[in-house]
Amino acid sequence: MSTDRITQNLTRRTGNSSRELLARLFFLTCALLSIITTVGIVLLLLNETSRFFSETAWIVGSTKETISMVDFFTKTTWRPGNGQFGVLAPLTGTLMVTIGSAVIALPLGVATALYLSEYASERARSVLKPALEILAGIPTVVYGFFAVIYITPLLEPIFHLQFFNIMSACIVVGIMIIPMVASVSEDAMSAVPDDLRQAGYGMGATKFDVSVGIVIPAAISGIFSSFILALSRAIGETMAVTVAAGNVANFRNPLNPFAYTGPNMPMTKAIVASLTGDFTGGGLAYRSAFAVGFTLFVVTLIMNVVSDLIAERYREEY
Repeated sequence: MSTDRITQNLTRRTGNSSRELLARLFFLTCALLSIITTVGIVLLLLNETSRFFSETAWIVGSTKETISMVDFFTKTTWRPGNGQFGVLAPLTGTLMVTIGSAVIALPLGVATALYLSEYASERARSVLKPALEILAGIPTVVYGFFAVIYITPLLEPIFHLQFFNIMSACIVVGIMIIPMVASVSEDAMSAVPDDLRQAGYGMGATKFDVSVGIVIPAAISGIFSSFILALSRAIGETMAVTVAAGNVANFRNPLNPFAYTGPNMPMTKAIVASLTGDFTGGGLAYRSAFAVGFTLFVVTLIMNVVSDLIAERYREEY
């Protein structure tokens, strides 16, 4: 091999190595930025939450007190302006939105995914999949106004709803998270090998039997993961419930259907009210938003950890 060719090969390898190094550094920087941002948010929540529980303030009248964690997690009255910080009231509002939206989104999302995976033609899939993506891309505040303007007047004669109510918020959040359930579940069903389907057909099973008895059990870990992701989205939803659910935090039983006809304040709405209301920045009522936010973060984190454990437990390897 000539000297010129050797020199060209070395130059080419050096250039490739430099590009590979730059690419690795770029991707490493992106990963580190994500980690740093997450850690920064968690530290901010921890710092402000600890200050909320440690600082004293004028609570009611001339009484100077601190907020205990026991009172915060066991009291049922949420009135920051009056020094009443019982997180159970907005927590029940969040549970109501989560349960109500799950009743709507989970069965509809799985049914949609099953249709797209097993029944839809290529032409139908090419139309429905983009439609779901458009539904997922609508701003959440628009969903809130849709609930107030259309859903509440439609259901009011039937359920005697108040103008702001949890039921409308549940319906609109349920519609919002259907695309997430459908998309993730459809991906899980499409990943099931065709050999399993053909084996079912070979045993004389119908299309419905194969879909329900083979495809869904084989994709159950992915379907369950879509449930947790969608419910985490429902728990953290802010603008839709801010517009539709009301501005009063009431401690209600999430399992009582009649409780959904009236207003309630989920945790996200409580955070917005504390940060944008008439409370003094840096005061106790202001810092209560961070305590509620940290509680919401812990609840969502637990749900995601449980989801990963269950998905790992029931994951099928093909």
